[in-house]
Amino acid sequence: MLLNKDITNALRAEILTQALPHIQNYYNKIVVVKYGGNAMVGEKLKEQVMEDIVLLSLVGVKVVLVHGGGPEINDMLGRIGKKSEFVNGLRVTDKETVEVVQMVLAGKVNKSLVNYLGTKGGKAMGISGIDGHLIEAEIKNAELGYVGKITKVNVEPITDLLEKGYIPVVSTVACDMEGNAYNVNADTAAARIAGALGAECLISMTDIAGILKDKDDPSSLIPLIDIADASRLFDEGIISGGMIPKVECCIDAIRHGVKKVFIMDGRVPHAILVETLTDEGAGTMVVADKTKINYKNK
Repeated sequence: MLLNKDITNALRAEILTQALPHIQNYYNKIVVVKYGGNAMVGEKLKEQVMEDIVLLSLVGVKVVLVHGGGPEINDMLGRIGKKSEFVNGLRVTDKETVEVVQMVLAGKVNKSLVNYLGTKGGKAMGISGIDGHLIEAEIKNAELGYVGKITKVNVEPITDLLEKGYIPVVSTVACDMEGNAYNVNADTAAARIAGALGAECLISMTDIAGILKDKDDPSSLIPLIDIADASRLFDEGIISGGMIPKVECCIDAIRHGVKKVFIMDGRVPHAILVETLTDEGAGTMVVADKTKINYKNK
């Protein structure tokens, strides 16, 4: 591994030159980054993610950061003596819990990320799915309470911020026309927002390297799949457990107009830059039809 003292100015220039075609590929295009879960744990890692986002913004990429915050919600519920309950991976959300979710996501977590981006030289603005009725929802399942099924996405608040040079930071709290607030899965929200924006790509940061042939072997990473491959991998049980809803969200994003989706390990330092600005890549790329793309031209 190269240390800063080992990198000459000539090598730095060469690295930047190699990134140029990738910068050109993403220049003035929208990239949606879904950020949450274990990828948000640890100040150093969070700092590196924010650096990646600011760098992309400064070279002309229109980055939209969509975040969850499950660990922080669990922590706050624990502080008030309320136990977290889950059904099929979704948080049971009664009236009190949705108020905590709104407070933590739209308040603490959202503003913390905006502040981080600001300290790295970024120009960020935090909003929630309630602002401008960005994310409208209805009850997904009565058993789950105020867990929202997205009915509509109104991206004007995001596009207004992008036009003014801001990095929109979106917390995944939704609303309905009666004024109810809903807890919405961050992967689902990011997919729908990316689709509504016609994003060049969606980057889904998770806690594994991507889609693996063998879930216990990181070296078995599958670098590229399309929708047909995904269907086969579902049937074969290779895509299983918690990866099922993530891949379903990827497919949903593509069907709503996103060109490509990356599933990557958000715990890897500077994974966003490795994926977007190098030939190497950092995870699994999901597309509509892999026969119609130049894989090297990510």
